[in-house]
Parts: sequence; C-alpha cells; structure tokens
Amino acid sequence: MKLLLANPRGFCAGVDRAIEIVKKVLEEKGSPVYVKHEVVHNKIVVKELENLGAVFVEEISDIPKGETVIYSAHGVSKTVVTDSNTKDLDIFDATCPLVSKVHAEVSKYSTMGLDCILIGHANHPEVEGTMGQFDSSEGGKMHLIENEEDIDKLQIDNPIGVAYVTQTTLSVDDTRIIIQKLKNKFDNIIGPKSEDICYATQSRQDAVKQLALECDLVLVVGSTTSSNSNRLREIAERSGVESYLIDGSKDIKLEWFEGKNSIGLTSGASAPEHLVQEVMSFISSHFDLEKDIDSEREDEGVYFNLPKKIKAFGTSQ
Repeated sequence: MKLLLANPRGFCAGVDRAIEIVKKVLEEKGSPVYVKHEVVHNKIVVKELENLGAVFVEEISDIPKGETVIYSAHGVSKTVVTDSNTKDLDIFDATCPLVSKVHAEVSKYSTMGLDCILIGHANHPEVEGTMGQFDSSEGGKMHLIENEEDIDKLQIDNPIGVAYVTQTTLSVDDTRIIIQKLKNKFDNIIGPKSEDICYATQSRQDAVKQLALECDLVLVVGSTTSSNSNRLREIAERSGVESYLIDGSKDIKLEWFEGKNSIGLTSGASAPEHLVQEVMSFISSHFDLEKDIDSEREDEGVYFNLPKKIKAFGTSQ
C-alpha cells in the first residue's frame, strides 16, 4: 500500500502562537489560568493544556474576579473585553493576527456607516467575535450569511453602502462563488484589500486537492469542532475520494482500507504533528507500506510575534 502525506499540513503560525501564549502565561502566573473558549479547536491540544493547569470556560462570568484570562485564537467580541475589564481580569490576547485583521476591517466599515456582510458559519466563535466588532451607532448594520441562498434574504436599506468580510477558515472555492454573487447583487460593494481566508487554510486546501488526485482514501487528522479540518475532509470528498475526519489513530476503522491502494494523510491547522505520526505508525503496523515515505513537514516560513506583554515576562518592570 502507498501512503502519501500532504504538505503543508498541521499547525499554522496562529495556532503555534496561541499555544505558546498559554504555556508561557502558565509558566509565569501558575495555575489556574482561564482561557475563553478552546484556545484552538483540537481535543488533544486542549487536554494537554488542561493537564498543565489551563481552565477552559465559555463565559467570562465563569471566571473569578481578578484572575488571569487568555482569549482564544478565534478572537472575542468587544463585549467580552468590556466584561473582562469589569471583573478586573488580567488579559492576554491569543487572537490570531489574521483574525484581528478581519476585526479591524469590520470596525472600519462600521465607522463608515456601511452595512457589513460577514460570510461565515453561525455560532462559530470566530464569527461571534467578528460580529461583535461592529458598532451600529453610525447607522450601519452587521449581517451574517452562510451560503448563496442567504444572499437573496438580505435586507439592506442602502444597497450602495455595503461591504463584506469572511471567516478565515472557509472553503476557498465556496467563498469565491458567494463573493461573486454578492458583487453581482451590489454593484458598489467593497471588500478587504487582501483575502480574509488565511494563508494556512488556502495552502492546506490546495494540498488536499492534489492528494485527492493521487489517492483512493484520504484521512484528515483534526477535531470535529475545527472548521478548517472539516473543510479539508469536504474538499477531498467532493473530489470523489472517500474521506474521514479523525482525532487520531483510535478513530480509524480497518474496513476503510479494503480495496484501497493509495492512502492520503493530512491534518488541519490546529492538529499537532505527533498525531499524524501516530496515524502513520498505526497504518504501517497493519499494512505493508512502500518504503521511503516523505514524512517531513514543510516549514511555511510564517511566524507571528508574541504580544509585548508576554515578551516582558522575566524582565524588570
């Protein structure tokens, strides 16, 4: 059996940064350190951080006054920040810089008095945080759409004052179609100067498309709560290849491999590489694999600086 590993795969720069922030704050402050929502959407990563002393909560009201809070990589609304300050929490922000870029765009459009359309998945924490950046005091409104059909339901009073942004982890192809339909409906709609869908989402989707051309089964390592991991599985499946989303080797069913000759393996942007290696070991323990598998993970050369507040740890104040 042939096993092919996608490149790039796994952790993106924003996830690396968020996990490092949690670990450094724990080292500096000690346990407990509260984290608003799962810092990244991966059950294994969350469990590892819980073992170090992180406490994950969904509401700021669940955090005792004066404690330390870290915002997840998905970002938070302005209301969450206000509530944190009201409780005198020591705030550390692990929001991915690419999500912060979208936040800035939404804030700008709201100050311009525009209606802003967000393309994204309802109830996703990134979407909630992004929607929560909009200030309607200048007369504009915030709208969420998930698909092409939602465009027909949009109620916009001033069709010449419209802008759009997108969630960072969407399907590139699906989003392109939705944006084009928005442009067809609103002649003067404006959008970001550069795409909101992040580099890691795009590159991993491109890699899985190539993988699907060469394989008859694709396994995506990632949690069901991870938007970008779900998109990878969907893309492989749309390419006509049987595909499964798994947290790790324990989720694999051997019947998936019946009649298969070439297996593709990739991982979402919030899945650690050691899970990919464990899956590879599991497959090799049950099947004779071709030798010389290239298992090296590609370095994409993208890095995000830690917040100044983290860098100040250990220095004199």
